Amino acid sequence: MKNIKIRKGILFILAAIVLFFIADLIFPFRPEIRYATQVTDNKGNIVHAFLSDDDKWRLYADISEITPLLRKTLIYKEDQYFYYHPGVNPMAVVRAAARNIFSGRRTSGASTITMQVVRLLKPRPRTYFNKALEVFRAVQLEMHYSKAEILQFYLNLVPYGGNIEGIKAASLLYFGKPPQLLSLAEITALTIVPNRPSSLRPGTRNEALKTARNEWLKRFEEDKIFDMNIIRDALNEPLLVKRLHAPKQAPHLAIRLKHEFSNQPVIQSTLKIQLQNQVEEQVKNFINRRKVMNIHNAAVLVVNNETMQVEAYVGSADFNNPYDGGQVDGVRAVRSPGSTLKPLLYATAFDKGIITPKTVLNDVPENFSGYEPENFDLHFNGPVTTEFALANSLNIPAVKVLKEIQTSSLIEKLRKVGFKTVDKQAKDLGLSMILGGCGVTLEEMTRLFAAFANEGKLKNLRYTSQSPSDKKGATLISADASFLITGILTQITRPDLPTNFDNTYHLPKIAWKTGTSYGKRDAWSIGYNRRYTVGIWVGNFSGEGVPELSGANTATPLLFSIFNSLDYNSPKGWYKPTANVSLRKVCAVSGNVPSEFCTNQILDYHITGVTGYKKCQHLRWVFTDPAGKISYCTYCLPEKNFEKRTYANLAPELIAFNEMQKIPYPKIPPHNPACERVFHEGAPLIVSPNEGSEYYIRKEEPQQLQLACHTANDVQEVFWYVNDKLSKRAAPHEGIFINPPLGRVKISCSDDKGRNSDIWIVVKRM
Repeated sequence: MKNIKIRKGILFILAAIVLFFIADLIFPFRPEIRYATQVTDNKGNIVHAFLSDDDKWRLYADISEITPLLRKTLIYKEDQYFYYHPGVNPMAVVRAAARNIFSGRRTSGASTITMQVVRLLKPRPRTYFNKALEVFRAVQLEMHYSKAEILQFYLNLVPYGGNIEGIKAASLLYFGKPPQLLSLAEITALTIVPNRPSSLRPGTRNEALKTARNEWLKRFEEDKIFDMNIIRDALNEPLLVKRLHAPKQAPHLAIRLKHEFSNQPVIQSTLKIQLQNQVEEQVKNFINRRKVMNIHNAAVLVVNNETMQVEAYVGSADFNNPYDGGQVDGVRAVRSPGSTLKPLLYATAFDKGIITPKTVLNDVPENFSGYEPENFDLHFNGPVTTEFALANSLNIPAVKVLKEIQTSSLIEKLRKVGFKTVDKQAKDLGLSMILGGCGVTLEEMTRLFAAFANEGKLKNLRYTSQSPSDKKGATLISADASFLITGILTQITRPDLPTNFDNTYHLPKIAWKTGTSYGKRDAWSIGYNRRYTVGIWVGNFSGEGVPELSGANTATPLLFSIFNSLDYNSPKGWYKPTANVSLRKVCAVSGNVPSEFCTNQILDYHITGVTGYKKCQHLRWVFTDPAGKISYCTYCLPEKNFEKRTYANLAPELIAFNEMQKIPYPKIPPHNPACERVFHEGAPLIVSPNEGSEYYIRKEEPQQLQLACHTANDVQEVFWYVNDKLSKRAAPHEGIFINPPLGRVKISCSDDKGRNSDIWIVVKRM
């Protein structure tokens, strides 16, 4: 009989266990906690916290943040048998039931920490049925989670009055520190608040909280939980608590990361918060001094070149300033780049072997199919080297180089870097893009310049510790071209050195490039050394231009200031020639390989196996009579009484510039008038009007149309034809005007050698 009862008891227990597992499968319990988002710096310190979607300060605390002191205090106070029971304490249940029965009212509960977690996750009315349900759910929790995880749930959910939940939020908002730094007195105060969150709310009921805290500390002493001296120190510790504001540092990046990682409770950024605060203060002070000039905003990005981690991210001068668009993120705002894309252009040309640093380019007025760029200072410099053109940010040489390598090549490079707006505008972009006629962001530009610092390797910016590290990167330009560009951008004899930067003694050792957009709406200065790349944008988010705004005098002083505080002691000579870069002698006049005419030779870097081997042709032999009044070609060269002389072999646009500026140059004498040879090469280049363009003439005030061309050095006269009828004859560089007929019009220009050029235009009445 006794054995039968035992077997029935065992079967009952087994049936209960099976039923429990079946119920666990049918009604699973998986905690889903809606945490508030917290953004930390690179060391894990909270820099910005957001409310949860149900408006609670419920900050996630990891198991590692629960110190042994906190764990010991909490478990002793709330559930001394926490590590021994399966979610419910049978002894506590019996004790509570007996007290409630004999007293006739509810005087004692039996909730374990696990049961409290269940209640915090799913609050229900306090009934016996719900209590039984809590027991079932508590056992479920114990089955699927460790004790450490359950304790973590509790500490993340426990209420502390108002909309503050969890030990981390309470520690941060009441004591201004993380849970790891809490003292015994502070821990004790926080562990008793959840029992009476209204009457013991920190900040408003400090005296009552202190009294209750001391009572528990004395109980700890009686039960010898802690050493007597530790208890005495805790009793004497003042309770200075007030409700603090949640951290709101680095707001632009924090908002961005919250949007990108919306379901992640803790986002560890790569920010160095000390550097972040320092740069923010520099930007704020810098803009405050320039508000009298109507310059109201700036954005800064600081990137570590080795790790590609963003260590400082400042989207505006003052996030809390609504009048100047403080909440606009200037790091991602699309702006005009001005001249800041020129280093990539020249680097691409270096890689194509088209030019070298000493290659001479003509900085003279030129018409590119109707597009006539000008330099920032509205002056022209004539023949200049590539390095001079880049260091001085000249526009015409840059447009000429872009035309030679083609806009599609540069667009493809920018697409590779990830210039999103350029990708959208690609089909509409022309030569003007190199002078700012496209849209870019500070983020894109800083990443581009970081590639120069990393020997041409393009790597992704890293904003979080979870971002994958791109150690190899993709090749944007060769290390050879990167070296050449860096050498040019480190020069300090250049106009974009700030005129008001009187502390040249503190000039940082960096390579940098400035840019100013059309209408002086955007000022850029982006610099790099071996360790860091810093991007600066200054202007107004409204797009309002400012006459005083420029990359050199507005943005560069801030760039220098940040670099001096960031990495002033960077080593000299941080860039070295690559294996493929070597020196060779070139002609100082052209930058090409010397020929028999080149007496003045200089050294120039070139890329072995890439740079073209073009012989210098800055002079040419010309046969003349002994008096130098008539020139001969080989067809009409007499048998005697002639001389062989050298003349400058100038490009037609440079000849036109010399004529316009009244700059003397040796002109080739007129060709032998008795010669019957017909010339084919070197026909006049018509620069006005523009091929294929439409021109509108007012009926009441018909305007005249200018005719202009560029010719070779040996041309003395040109002939203009309109629809194959002679209109005018003029000197080669003389601008003339005509009244064109309506409709499709043929414009022709012939020189005195018989060489001819034709274009077609359309003339309409307005």
